[in-house]
Formats: sequence, C-alpha cells, structure tokens
Amino acid sequence: MSSQDEQFPAAAPEPAAASADEGMTWWYRWLCRIAGVIGGMSCAFAGLWNCVTINPLNIAAGVWMMLNAFVLFLCEAPFCCQFIEFANAVSARADRLRAWQKAAFYCGMAVFPIMLSLTLTTLFGNAIAFATGVLYGLSALGKKGDAISYARIQQQQKQMDEEKLTGTLEGQA
Repeated sequence: MSSQDEQFPAAAPEPAAASADEGMTWWYRWLCRIAGVIGGMSCAFAGLWNCVTINPLNIAAGVWMMLNAFVLFLCEAPFCCQFIEFANAVSARADRLRAWQKAAFYCGMAVFPIMLSLTLTTLFGNAIAFATGVLYGLSALGKKGDAISYARIQQQQKQMDEEKLTGTLEGQA
C-alpha cells in the first residue's frame, strides 16, 4: 500500500449504518430529510413568533421550538450548521439511530411545546416536525408485503395450529 492509501482509507459503509437504512429507499430517505429541514424552518419561525409575547409559557414554548429547529437542522442537514465544529459528528450519530428511535425523538420533541402552550402558533409550527417523526415511524414499520406471502404464512400457521390441536387431543385419549 502506498502512503496515500494509508492516509485516505477506502470509505466502506459501516454495518450499523447499513442496517439502519434497510427498508428505506433513497427517495424516502431524502423525503424524510427534506421534511426535517422544512420542519426545522417552521419551528424556528413559529418559535420566534411565539417569543413575541409577555406570557412566560409562550416564551418557553417558543424557545423550545427554536431548540427543536436547531436539533432538526443538526441531525438532518448538518451543512446548515457549518459554523459548529461537532455538526458532522452529531449528524453521523443521528444517522446510526434506528428509524423508530428517530420517530420517537422527533415526535416527542414536537409535542413538548404544544403541552407547554397550546396555541395555533405552536400547533402549526410543530406540525411538520411531528410529520417528520411520523415519516420515520412509517419507515420503521417496513415494507408492505404482498397478499401471496401473507396467505402462505397464514396457511402455515393454520397447519401448525391444527397439528398442535390434534397432538393435544391424541395425548388426552
């Protein structure tokens, strides 16, 4: 191996990253990322608008929404946070999370400001961030199977149930 090959090893995908993307097509992964960026923008604008008040709960919800926007940008679009040194590391760690973990995190992040202050601003501001979590949750469910494979599985289960039932009846006689 030359010295240049030692300095720049071939970029092989990690098994953890490859397993996290199983079941997600490239376009669905981009859809989730775009939804995350748009959700971050809506959280940022609505959070800023929510902070223009004298109600302390609205201010707290607005600050939380802006924090949500920052986290969404950091995880889904680290190129938006180039001025932060650890942005790429956080994004790489977020990419290694399973889809259901991202779904729970994003949905939980979006629900908290709504619980603090239930207003139209918090509802509409967090709607797209919550939708991003829903998209990740749907990808965690996996692909829909075809009717033939489901019929085979159901037939096999029916045969196994009949065998168990006849086995217990023969054992009693």
